[in-house]
Amino acid sequence: MKRLLYLFKSPLPVRQRVFCLALMVLAALQVQAQAKLTFKDSKKSFGMVRKGDRVNVAFVFSNTGNQDLEILDAKAECSCTSVDYPKYMIKPGQTDTIIVHFDTHSVYDRQDRIVEIISNASKASQNIRFKGVVLK
Repeated sequence: MKRLLYLFKSPLPVRQRVFCLALMVLAALQVQAQAKLTFKDSKKSFGMVRKGDRVNVAFVFSNTGNQDLEILDAKAECSCTSVDYPKYMIKPGQTDTIIVHFDTHSVYDRQDRIVEIISNASKASQNIRFKGVVLK
């Protein structure tokens, strides 16, 4: 607010003051006009499975922003995890699903994995997490 008052009291020419004010308004509008990735549940448990099983974990999400959401990438911690995510734009208010595939051939005991979801949302990087126990 002090900056805004300074802008009106400054010795700058009127044209420069109007230009600076217009830039501030545009910046404020840009911050408000963004996609927002919201997960129904970002943490899941797959319980107990036998070694060698393939586990599929579904993460439901919505675009709660006011611009189209695009998921750009999904990065898993290890090669035993792969991710299927929508390759198209998610409209505001639309719900969709990210499926995480976990191959237990090379792991056993307690498992706790994180997948990083990268998008054009206001929070560009978000983590989803799944865990469970792989029995021998």
